[in-house]
Amino acid sequence: MLGESTGADLVIVNTCTVTGEAEKKTRKAVRRALREHPRASVVVTGCAAAIDAEAFRALDGRVVVAGKRELAEATRQADRLMELIPPLRSSFRAMPPRVDGRGEDPISVLRVGRGFPTRVGIKVQDGCDNACTYCIVHVARGRAWSRPADEVVEEYRRYTEAGVREIVLSGINIGTYREEGLDLADLLERLLGASSEARIRISSIEPRDVSERLIDLMARSDGRIARHLHLPLQAGSSRVLREMARPYSAERYVDLVDRLYAAMPSLSLSTDIIVGFPGESDDDFAETLAMARRCRFSKIHVFPYSKREGTPAAIRSDQVPPNVKALRAAALSELGDRLRNAAYEVRRGSVECVLVETNGKGMTESYFEIDVAAELSPGELVELRLP
Repeated sequence: MLGESTGADLVIVNTCTVTGEAEKKTRKAVRRALREHPRASVVVTGCAAAIDAEAFRALDGRVVVAGKRELAEATRQADRLMELIPPLRSSFRAMPPRVDGRGEDPISVLRVGRGFPTRVGIKVQDGCDNACTYCIVHVARGRAWSRPADEVVEEYRRYTEAGVREIVLSGINIGTYREEGLDLADLLERLLGASSEARIRISSIEPRDVSERLIDLMARSDGRIARHLHLPLQAGSSRVLREMARPYSAERYVDLVDRLYAAMPSLSLSTDIIVGFPGESDDDFAETLAMARRCRFSKIHVFPYSKREGTPAAIRSDQVPPNVKALRAAALSELGDRLRNAAYEVRRGSVECVLVETNGKGMTESYFEIDVAAELSPGELVELRLP
């Protein structure tokens, strides 16, 4: 909602608290919003706001802290939004009612068309029941919960009818999806049956949540479920994994990767790895490098360990020096680049379904961005030979 000459009336800052550095950046973003929009109400939501709401309220009287579900509900109803943010009463312009007179709901407002990405995310789950020693997200988001399957299927159907050709299922811990006796594989089967027009991509999923049934369903879907998984590793040393309170060993992770590749030889695997976790030795890091080579990752997101206040790892006395973390991050990033190049070379000349995006770019099933012909329209899903 824009004012006539003094910027926005409302600014929403969606915060992150996964690391101490991330939280610093979110506070900086709130201060910038207050400075650049002197008449705006600044709504702060997300994980950092859930952890320390008072710290954000103390920044300025114009700051309103709101939970994600509270904000989502309020933005669908004018009176709820103005109740949450009273200063908007004089400037709020309500969304027009639907033709059927029922008002807006989360399914009726489709994020599709000009100004939106060609890949659309559908959130199916939130919260986390794990307690990794470096992470505070489970505190910020609370216990795991799942959206009703009927609601997810209806949203999926509406997007495919609107022309969306790739839908990403997302959540904080998506593999724990459980709703009325259904798990993630059951939900995927229902989505596959609801429409054959779109490709489904699973977002990040924890290793222990990848069931044999899920593997089999992906393998049999003939690409309708993208043969790509983001499978967080975090460390290649079983000792470090134990101290992170990760619920698997390096050996179990490798066994899962072997089963995935056996079922889907063309599978693309990306991952997250933390370097410099407290107590990580040179030998531990060497095991991580070896694991990355063994698993043939197509992309590695490298995270130098950052202390997060309120977590067990942050108070350990055996913190890895910053210069050592930097060197390890650089070495892993360099290996990640080489592995990514190798993964693409294996695919060069093969045919994959590619989602056409803007500016002559496309995203392959295996999650590589490639150049595509300019005459192809954004949003198309087409078979192309990888250059």
